[in-house]
Amino acid sequence: MASTFHNLNVHVIWSTKERVPWVTQDIEQRVWEYIAGVARQKRMTPICIGGCDDHVHALLRLPANLDTSKAIQLIKGSSSKWIHEVFPHLRAFRWQDGFGAFSVAQSGIPAVFKYIKNQRAHHRKKTFQEEYVEFLIKNEIDFDEDHLWD
Repeated sequence: MASTFHNLNVHVIWSTKERVPWVTQDIEQRVWEYIAGVARQKRMTPICIGGCDDHVHALLRLPANLDTSKAIQLIKGSSSKWIHEVFPHLRAFRWQDGFGAFSVAQSGIPAVFKYIKNQRAHHRKKTFQEEYVEFLIKNEIDFDEDHLWD
């Protein structure tokens, strides 16, 4: 085959350190837009960015030469630095070290997009921890809940 074709869509979830509710409604849109901007700058395609006070959902299309860990490291590092600079009252802000990443077929994008856009309504019924464990179980990922949270 003379050409390489690539379409890797990934739904990535990460939280604030110790799930502190730093990303409040008054700043969340700016944070989501900044994260999307970092993704674009690093040659990712941000399909949908959202979340709640204590976590982020990012639906991204990754380029062939960027692995998921590096992509999230770039986003988390840049956005953390930006949050410290733009919101001086959030100097103690931190992202958690880890993340969850789940592949998304092209046909699944509309459902994941809708899910991310409805996070506030969704979390009136379920905590982030409950949601995250459900993602791990649904994706058949082995985990030890005693060592799941930082």
